[in-house]
Amino acid sequence: MTAAETKRAAWRDLVAPGIASLIALAILLGLGTWQLERKSWKEDLIARIVRQSRAEPVAPPTPEAWNPERDEFRHVRVSGRFLNDRETLVHGLAAGETPGRALQGFYVLTPLRRDDDSIVLINRGFVPTELKAQGDRRDGLIEGPTTVTGILRSSEARGMFVPEPDPARGEWFNRDIAGIAAARGLGTVAPYLIEADAVPGQTTWPRGGQLRVDLPNNHLQYAFTWFGLAACLIGVFSVFAWRRLHDSAEPRAA
Repeated sequence: MTAAETKRAAWRDLVAPGIASLIALAILLGLGTWQLERKSWKEDLIARIVRQSRAEPVAPPTPEAWNPERDEFRHVRVSGRFLNDRETLVHGLAAGETPGRALQGFYVLTPLRRDDDSIVLINRGFVPTELKAQGDRRDGLIEGPTTVTGILRSSEARGMFVPEPDPARGEWFNRDIAGIAAARGLGTVAPYLIEADAVPGQTTWPRGGQLRVDLPNNHLQYAFTWFGLAACLIGVFSVFAWRRLHDSAEPRAA
């Protein structure tokens, strides 16, 4: 075989791996670009959440007008009377006084009957396990007309590793609005709940203000990972192709 034929054969041998490498390169570049787009989306989302949660409280939307993508994390104000005899405790953790150590306890979800007779669930805040019984925190109950400010939240979906609730025993592990409303015989309730704000100087339980807006935004790191893999692919294929062509050009002994 002549040198020219050997060279052409070497180029033909690069067609299949070259096509495969181009497809892989397109996928890697596409993933990197997608992560950059996700980064912009996440930054806009975080900015919206922070802006809405820190704004002056407004009236919550009607159930018919509720749009989670637009209204969740909005700062709202409602008035009414707590139905303390129908509160629901949801297992949860809260930040303790010692950094890195969490308190184990419950979030207290109490129905609020509003002035128009509608009902909305209020997450009044956290109580430690030793104050689970309502009788142990009588000083924290609110009787009579009251006004609550807080953050709108959607119903909390149950994750893969979250236990199923046991309504008969009052065991709840996620803030399932519809499930809790049905179990407590509340009838029709608002399709959202309100995470109550913290009360300055409060010494009683439950304590609101537990919501932490801490959305991870690692998309730039992911984008660098995909683009880095793309660069590695280009480098590896370039070396492979150069060696294949270079070896084919070297004269071979008869």
